[in-house]
Amino acid sequence: MAKIKSAFYRFGILFSKRVVFLVIVYCIGQIGHASAQDDFCTTVNTSYKTGEKLTFNVYYNMSFIWIFAGNAVFHTRATEMDGRKVYHISGDGKTASSYEWFYKVRDLYETYIDRETLLPLRFVRNVNEGGFKINQDVKFDRTDKIALSGDKRYSITDCTQDVLSAIYFARNIDYSKYKPGDKIPFDMFLDDKLYPVYIKYMGKEVIKTKKGKFHSIKIVPLLIEGTLFDGGEKMTVWVSDDKNHIPLRVSSPIIVGSIKVDLMKFENLRNPFTSIIKIDD
Repeated sequence: MAKIKSAFYRFGILFSKRVVFLVIVYCIGQIGHASAQDDFCTTVNTSYKTGEKLTFNVYYNMSFIWIFAGNAVFHTRATEMDGRKVYHISGDGKTASSYEWFYKVRDLYETYIDRETLLPLRFVRNVNEGGFKINQDVKFDRTDKIALSGDKRYSITDCTQDVLSAIYFARNIDYSKYKPGDKIPFDMFLDDKLYPVYIKYMGKEVIKTKKGKFHSIKIVPLLIEGTLFDGGEKMTVWVSDDKNHIPLRVSSPIIVGSIKVDLMKFENLRNPFTSIIKIDD
């Protein structure tokens, strides 16, 4: 019993490091800028709408056994901020109830995206991981190119995204413009630092998940080495090969074991979900 509890505790520490839902959007890399950066200032939203709701299950592989570890729910709502119409997008992640006896996680991430520019105006993070709490509120001054975090000011670029807005921005990438191996760079502000990041387009393939079988677009982010992930191109993301570009599966090794995240429920999509081959009820 002690060994089992110790193993679950190590998993709890790992799971708390934003695996709950940031594994879906942990597209953090370190490369130079390229002309494709400009695409992230001109993209229009064709992939999601107000009322969309996506639910994901997170699974952890320990000793070749996949264990249900938690879930994450993403909502898209409409509101206004400083006279601008915005999308209010939230990502709410939590551990499975069976694990909460040793490590309880409640993570809420929110972004407020200008509906005209698709750039974030505000990013909020409220994290409670085993009693350890983080509360962060970042406001983006697009005129002066400044991120205001607490009482500190940080320089940003014209097209800077936050960690949550980035996935919704990436959903609007026109992947038909790229060939396998092409890298699509942009800037991301995370933990009071500005990172040049990229997504590598890998082509198309059919993917089988716990929800069903889908036509998909395969992409790979370059990860920064940290407490959860090794650095390099080890994470793979499959998004639906239709106008929605919904994440279908995320798969990655972590410091101990591996994880995968599967889309399980979807509501109020903007476009027909034409990538579906078969849905398993």
